Amino acid sequence: MKKTNSKQQIKTLVLGAIFTALVIVLQFMGAFIRFGTFQVSLVLVPIVIGAAMCGTKIGAWLGFVFGAVVLLNGDAAAFLAIDVFGTILTVLLKGTACGLVAGLVYNLLQKRNRFVAVVAAAIICPIVNTGVFLLGCAVFFLDAVREWGIAEGFNNTFKYMMIFFVGGNFLFELLSNIVLSPVIVRVLSLEKKNM
Repeated sequence: MKKTNSKQQIKTLVLGAIFTALVIVLQFMGAFIRFGTFQVSLVLVPIVIGAAMCGTKIGAWLGFVFGAVVLLNGDAAAFLAIDVFGTILTVLLKGTACGLVAGLVYNLLQKRNRFVAVVAAAIICPIVNTGVFLLGCAVFFLDAVREWGIAEGFNNTFKYMMIFFVGGNFLFELLSNIVLSPVIVRVLSLEKKNM
């Protein structure tokens, strides 16, 4: 029994390491891939899959790594110039929370239906990520965001945030998560059965 638990822990750590590497690579690649005006990011997919396959702790870790890479690769530079503490808190919290909540949702639903659990986790992950980001904008950066909106011709700050900060990127993340996460988890499940 002890050997089986140890073997499972090693598999979880190996998968966690693989997903960590994927998160790092995909986040750095996302900085170079654009579709129109928004950055194409598939980074939430390995976070959802890692949370489903390895548990909430790994999901939270993967989200934290995602946040750390966002801070390191310059994606948060405009916000860092305004409020360093607010930026670091918002970015790390949104990443960690999206992985943690995806894992919690998956765990809550997986005994009833694994496919539904993965889809639900895939939906909640970008919602939490974007929601915490918008909350951070409201708490730490509202004056700056209001000025940016006015410069772009928006009198309504909320409308500006929804179009420029959320917009196509959120929809792309949501759809890619919904489509890819269940497929990949299914493939990994089949692979696990054959091991």
